[in-house]
Amino acid sequence: MTTRRRFLSVAAGALSIPLVPEIASSDQDWPTRPIRAMVPFAPGSSIDIVGRIVLDPVSQRLGQPIVVENRGGAGGTIGSAIVAQAAPDGYTILVNASAHSAAPALYPDLSYDVTRDFSAVIPFGSAANVVIIAPSKGIKTLGELVAAAKSGNMTFASAGIGSATHWAAERLRVSAGFNATHVPFKGGVEAVTEVMTGRVDFACMGIPSAIGEINDGKLLALAVCSAKRSSALPDVPTTIEAGYPDSDYNYWFGMFVQAKTDRAIVERLRRETQQAMAEPAVIDKLKSQGMEPLPLSPAEFDALIKKEVASNIALAKAAGIKVN
Repeated sequence: MTTRRRFLSVAAGALSIPLVPEIASSDQDWPTRPIRAMVPFAPGSSIDIVGRIVLDPVSQRLGQPIVVENRGGAGGTIGSAIVAQAAPDGYTILVNASAHSAAPALYPDLSYDVTRDFSAVIPFGSAANVVIIAPSKGIKTLGELVAAAKSGNMTFASAGIGSATHWAAERLRVSAGFNATHVPFKGGVEAVTEVMTGRVDFACMGIPSAIGEINDGKLLALAVCSAKRSSALPDVPTTIEAGYPDSDYNYWFGMFVQAKTDRAIVERLRRETQQAMAEPAVIDKLKSQGMEPLPLSPAEFDALIKKEVASNIALAKAAGIKVN
């Protein structure tokens, strides 16, 4: 389990990484006006919650407001397209999650190229998706859920087609070998509500979106969709522990800019974000949301996304996922 000491250790180690030397460049004049942060999912979604935790101290460090704009729809591609087409001046940034690398698998005719039109700035970390169900359903374990799904038609909610909540459920479904009907919603809040009321059977929701209802006993956490247990839900087993290989889903969160943005601006933004996330108050807030550190350089983050684009295309084929 990740402890606060672990968070501090990782943050301190990240800060010791040599930074690109500052040069006489546009970063010295940037920013001089508010920055627009595009979050391509609804308010209350996991990426919205985590993004706001990080962006608030970044704004303070930069000395300019960062205005969050939620532009949901089409698996995050609507908001992402706006950033891809924005001027590469550092005044429009994208705050996205794993849906970013899943988009090409669902939307082959995207107006942008995930790997060419964006530059990764920094990951905020990763958080597990958690398999949630209403206590009224009478299902206590993931094994019981899988058995019920195999014997009848079950439904699962998501924060939208192509969202990390959708992909996590599909990965579990393929691994466990059951069918279920996907019921996409406009965001995580609505999806959680529908599962909580029992109108939809289950969901693989990001921990930040579901932790409150789980702690209040309104939802039951059956398993976390990750290779190791979450520090936010230490008593909840993983889907791997439950006996379903390759059912874990890497659910990261991070920041991007238009690919042609001046590298000095990218480095300034990365540096200020890195230092903001090392603040003890921010560490505590992220930890309470089940976030785990993901210390990657921009190049490593870009490489991760490129790898995931290929693996998600393969998953879409295996699961028979298509956009109607």
